[in-house]
Amino acid sequence: MNIMLTCAQGVSTSLLVAKMQKAAADQGKDYKIWAIDYLSVDEEIDKCDVLLLGPQVRHMLANFKKNYGDKAKVDAIRPVDYGRCDGAAVLAYAEKLYKGEN
Repeated sequence: MNIMLTCAQGVSTSLLVAKMQKAAADQGKDYKIWAIDYLSVDEEIDKCDVLLLGPQVRHMLANFKKNYGDKAKVDAIRPVDYGRCDGAAVLAYAEKLYKGEN
């Protein structure tokens, strides 16, 4: 699975990406997980299965779903998981989203 995170500049989500990559590796999962700024989503959307928005761009969720929902599963990261930098929780949410269990 390919999981892309986006925020205002793609920097703050980088810490979360590292935690998610570790959680995936610990679980023996070979996922591609990366972060970009929200202005680059259009260029990267075809490379991901799941697009998760950071709190900085959460207010744009409806637009992201409208523009990219036919190409990837799109949702916002839960603020509590983001705030705790809980990579395992965000990874589990991305998996549920991908499977349509959300």
